[in-house]
Amino acid sequence: MDFEKLKIKDYKHWELYLHDPHYYLGSVYLWAKRDDEVDFLETTEEERKEFFEIARDVKKVLVDLFDVNGFNIANLQNKVNHLHVHIIPRYSSSRTVDGFEFVDENWGKMFYPYDEEIKVPETTLLKIVDEIKSKLK
Repeated sequence: MDFEKLKIKDYKHWELYLHDPHYYLGSVYLWAKRDDEVDFLETTEEERKEFFEIARDVKKVLVDLFDVNGFNIANLQNKVNHLHVHIIPRYSSSRTVDGFEFVDENWGKMFYPYDEEIKVPETTLLKIVDEIKSKLK
């Protein structure tokens, strides 16, 4: 899928995207706008300040939309060597959006491994993007 379709919002230092594949309902990531290789601990004070403002707003929106029970925050850079940080909502029971049931099989444990066979329809992903966009400031 075209990543631009999954863009939720553009900020000064970050871009917010819905994560695809979408194993956890509302799973998003913040993509740094800088091109150099840097890890999160090397970000500027301005980048960090904006990151935390965005992350707080995103968490509130996801809780309001999907009744999230908890969150994992992950900066891995294992598969993609570019600064990005995942915000992963966690659920103690299933949630359904657009007829698709999301089940957090790892509730109470690490978010990984997950069922890599999960394929959320594009229409459902775009609906989630629109719902998050409509609630973000």
